[in-house]
Amino acid sequence: MADGQLSAAPCAPHVSLPTPPAPHPMANPGYGKRSAPSQLPRTERDFAHLPPREASIAAYLDRLPEGADISVKTLAKVLPYGQCALRTALNRLQDAGHLRRGSECVANDEVLLWVTRTFFSRTARDDEWWAAFTRGDVPPERPQRPTRSRAFALLAALGRTAPTLTLSAADCTALEPQVTDWFERGATEAELLHALTDGLPAPVHHPAALVRRRLTDKMPPERVTPAQQRTVLRTLECSECRSPGSAEALIGGRCRPCRGESVAVPAGPGGAVPADGVRGRMNEVRAGLARRSVRPKSR
Repeated sequence: MADGQLSAAPCAPHVSLPTPPAPHPMANPGYGKRSAPSQLPRTERDFAHLPPREASIAAYLDRLPEGADISVKTLAKVLPYGQCALRTALNRLQDAGHLRRGSECVANDEVLLWVTRTFFSRTARDDEWWAAFTRGDVPPERPQRPTRSRAFALLAALGRTAPTLTLSAADCTALEPQVTDWFERGATEAELLHALTDGLPAPVHHPAALVRRRLTDKMPPERVTPAQQRTVLRTLECSECRSPGSAEALIGGRCRPCRGESVAVPAGPGGAVPADGVRGRMNEVRAGLARRSVRPKSR
């Protein structure tokens, strides 16, 4: 009877797990977002100078991967803003120096292809920097220096190769600049180890003094590396009318007509003589023609 009175345990209510956010859509291969070089490390106040809406959009774009589709239509599908608001926000990011739109030539073994890209920089840049970026003159980003340099690490491990050259931490710090000079002259770690450990006397009374002397006496000459010529094919376009132009002409990312500036229109095709100079030009042509009577007769 007791068994008959037992009822089945109530089923736990179905709980729907939250759907993880879908990854941001990517543009076609070769297109989409491109991060500008030499940006400062990410902080919480990277976009504090922007209005709240623009700051939130900039922070979202900053965390997107390379090649992400950041067109207005795609952003309107994933952000709580309409296309008109997003277009205005992107223009303000451009005015603040965080964004530029343009094209870049991508070359492979078969074809040269111009692709449309949006260049984004977490660090605000002025028009002069963007002009240098378009020409390919921006210096490459320097990696952060590690806690212990390459020279210090080699000196600290020197005792593993030659136990008689075991150095203290103070010795490694004192000799570090000399080893750095070797590396700056193009020397490899193998060359350094050979110079320091080959033909050691027995015994070695003062390892640090011996290493310092060999670093000085065997310092290699500077190796001249020919500069590599690098051609960058990149152009920017106006954010309003999409007309291509040089970075110097697109102040703030806009061309002169879209900035409200007048543009002088030539009166004729390139190389044409102005209207007020036609008579003088014709006189010069007539003066250069020789008369028939003074021309030499053909024999």
